[in-house]
Amino acid sequence: MAWFKKEKTSISKKVKVPEGLWVKCDMCKEIVYRKEVEKNLNVCPKCNYHFRVSAKERISLLIDSAGFTEIGADLSPKDVLNFKDKVPYKERLSEYQKRSNLKEAAIAGKAVIGGLPVVFIILDFTFMGGSMGSVVGEKFVLAAEKAIEDNIPLISVTSSGGARMQEGTLSLMQMAKTSAAVARLRDKNIPYISILADPTFGGVTASFAMLGDIIIAEPRSLIGFAGPRVIEQTIKQQLPDDFQRAEFLFKHGMIDIIVDRKDLKQIIAKYLSIIIRNNNIKK
Repeated sequence: MAWFKKEKTSISKKVKVPEGLWVKCDMCKEIVYRKEVEKNLNVCPKCNYHFRVSAKERISLLIDSAGFTEIGADLSPKDVLNFKDKVPYKERLSEYQKRSNLKEAAIAGKAVIGGLPVVFIILDFTFMGGSMGSVVGEKFVLAAEKAIEDNIPLISVTSSGGARMQEGTLSLMQMAKTSAAVARLRDKNIPYISILADPTFGGVTASFAMLGDIIIAEPRSLIGFAGPRVIEQTIKQQLPDDFQRAEFLFKHGMIDIIVDRKDLKQIIAKYLSIIIRNNNIKK
């Protein structure tokens, strides 16, 4: 009878795939090997979609090996309004500080790019959507003042949802504060380059992000003030498919150039060398 018995054999074995090995592109919806994306500077190899990167990753991508001297590293946000929505603002801040290992949504500092000294201010979207509160505004002003003091260019990289609602009017006042700092840069003939990453919205767009002497954007970045749904509801019209994308803004003269991430450092260094050659800027 043993001849008629069939042994149970497994046709296929379940293979355990480590979590986080693959990533889905937000643009082309392709599933891409994460290491391949990271090797490509966090740009999709299928469609050239530029994934969001942290402020610290930005620093490592843009500056020379000479290092980064941080400005305003001791500044921390305060809950002066005792604001509470679903979660008290103090708890929300604490949560994001632990998650991102940052005190705030911006990192400012002095660095070297292409052999030329500059001051950087970089917003990190992972910290409360890169929103601009009192500390972010203060860091921008400190960066601008350092650029004036040392007579060197200022560069900002923005990725932000806009002004931080948890700080109310105090956050809105940062729009005027940062715009005034840019005006002081122009009075002193200090160049200011603004780099717009995905997304750049709200009060950040309406202030220092769009006031650069040169405005650069990464491909397909969303850039605007209000979101497209709000605009469509207001004007009762359907917007173009590419509305608020970097390419749309470039076509309509709102930005100067669109640059792939892999070329960004080289292009900035080229602009800086031209500016310094034609102005009395410190080398």
